[in-house]
Amino acid sequence: MFEAINVQEMMDVYVIPWTINITMAIIIFVVGKFAIGVVTSLVRKLMSKAKLDNILVDFISSIIKTILLLFVVIASLNQLGVDTTSLIALIGAAGLAIGLSLQSTLQNLAAGVMLIIFRPFKGGDFIDAGGVMGTVEKINIFNTVMRTGDNREIIVPNGSIYGGTITNYSARETRRVDMVFGIGYNDDLRKAKDIIKGILDADERVLSDPEPLVAVAELADSSVNFNVRPWCKSGDYWDIYYDTHENIKLTFEEAGISIPYPQMDVHMDKVN
Repeated sequence: MFEAINVQEMMDVYVIPWTINITMAIIIFVVGKFAIGVVTSLVRKLMSKAKLDNILVDFISSIIKTILLLFVVIASLNQLGVDTTSLIALIGAAGLAIGLSLQSTLQNLAAGVMLIIFRPFKGGDFIDAGGVMGTVEKINIFNTVMRTGDNREIIVPNGSIYGGTITNYSARETRRVDMVFGIGYNDDLRKAKDIIKGILDADERVLSDPEPLVAVAELADSSVNFNVRPWCKSGDYWDIYYDTHENIKLTFEEAGISIPYPQMDVHMDKVN
């Protein structure tokens, strides 16, 4: 009889309540995890419809999933009778400590999110940012991978890029090529100007609208300088830049027009 009473009390006081609590905790966790999957999937679909970058979609989805899972775990532990108040305080303190220790990393993270949202550049663009000039290979959450003209791979922290000036050379379809050419003071100015215009007109890559500019810009110490500014497609910029310099040099030589180097005329008076 004594043993039966003890067993009954044990069932009423421990076994049945704990079985119910454990069962409810498991149900809360399973249902909560299922709900997290539904919410995360819905958020991903909404962000995909908004045409956000896949990197940003994955990042935001993982954050939402982690936060919701944390709430589900706390609710399950609370159902088991665990005092979650101290646990929440501990998580908050740990989060603060981690945030302070990873301040620069979080700055790069925030900058990466802003770069992905506002998209001042995209993969394949040639940019000048963070003290580096190169073609964007990949935009990650914490850094951006760039390839320089000599095929070096450079990884730049997103904080350095977003916190400074970004020059995107590929953002527009057309670019203006700015060049300066000098001739001697004794050379035929009109003839030189016609030669430059003829070279630009013969180049099919040079756009007619806007019209190329060829104008006398400066009467310098050693030369008369022309500003030469044709427009072209962004992809043709460097080819036109190099070819125009070569063609003008060769054509000037054939026409007898000099390209002077810095010089100084010194006049000496003889005193008897």
